[in-house]
Amino acid sequence: MHRRQLLNLLLVSPLFTLPFAAHATQIRNARLWRSEDKLRLVFDLSGPVQYKTFSLTAPERVIIDLSGAGLTGDFSQLMLKNSGITSIRSGHFGTNDTRIVLDLASPMQLNSFLLPPQDGQGHRLVLDLSSITHAPRQIAAEPAPLVAPVDKAHPRRDIIVVVDPGHGGKDPGAVGSKGQREKDVVLSIAQLLAKRLKREKGFDVKLVRNDDFFVPLRKRVEIAHKHNADMFISVHADAAPRITASGASVYALSEGGATSATARFMAQRENGADLLGATSLLNLKDKDPMLAGVILDMSMNATIASSLQLGHSILGSLEGITSLHQKRVEQAGFAVLKSPDVPSILVETGFISNARDSARLVTARHQQAVADGLFEGLKKYFQKNPPMNSYMAWAQEQKNGQV
Repeated sequence: MHRRQLLNLLLVSPLFTLPFAAHATQIRNARLWRSEDKLRLVFDLSGPVQYKTFSLTAPERVIIDLSGAGLTGDFSQLMLKNSGITSIRSGHFGTNDTRIVLDLASPMQLNSFLLPPQDGQGHRLVLDLSSITHAPRQIAAEPAPLVAPVDKAHPRRDIIVVVDPGHGGKDPGAVGSKGQREKDVVLSIAQLLAKRLKREKGFDVKLVRNDDFFVPLRKRVEIAHKHNADMFISVHADAAPRITASGASVYALSEGGATSATARFMAQRENGADLLGATSLLNLKDKDPMLAGVILDMSMNATIASSLQLGHSILGSLEGITSLHQKRVEQAGFAVLKSPDVPSILVETGFISNARDSARLVTARHQQAVADGLFEGLKKYFQKNPPMNSYMAWAQEQKNGQV
């Protein structure tokens, strides 16, 4: 399931931790019914909840972890015969969480989402389970390696990273004292990062530009949406008001004021006149204005929170490679980061206006080191926050063992 379904059904995934109340939600009841193509299991809740799901094999199971939730309902009344679910188990998990395990007769595809109160119904967690059709098994001429059948039997999608080299074409970006151009430096770093991502199993990467041409800010965000990105990273090497300013820094979006004068300056410099409205990216035109505003706020808040986590991971990886201008993730109103449902960060790899930074930024060795640092930072982030149904989520589940 792609994260963007949050916008219509308020899905909560590990990448989107919404600011709900701290008190525990109760799982009050469960209902089950069938249609021609799926089985629907609905949990009635006393309030909103954060949750995540994953699947395990041998035997087949679906696991639902509900954060800060208690169980008061009883599943014994559910008619499970011929449903594909052989049993439902539950228990405490972690400190205040509840884990529900669905034991399955055969592998099933899961689609899950949360519904807010409406039409007399309260909060609900909906699980749709459908059968997985497999191609006829072929007998191999000789035994296949153990790892290969595992990956083929459990295909999972790649994590999609959109890498955006800043500026380009008619827009050179910042220019150093010796004529070093920001657009050239960041293109090289972005290309190296893309190559490293392509070598890593479970990742796919798209470059906003792979050559020296201009891309408007609005288009850069649209490209991330076109490719259903799980992450957007814009690479820069800007100039600062003071030539003594040096080191790398990471920025996330701020809906309020900038966190520093430098952050405000950088955002104003990058944005220019090319601003965009996030609402146009959400297909909310036909929604009630108040509802559209609530959905936009929830999505943007969750995305900013994830972006800050991602930025912190990137900073940690860059710290051993280059000096840091700021040891915290800065925030400002960067137009290129205004994607309401894709975690987005802008990385200043250094200041090309600083003599020491610019001398390093143009070297192939330092560019490779920065690209490797960016890769390690985003990989660590996704290891902690793997998108649902991704290969990395499945790999983490196998690593963590059985339930």
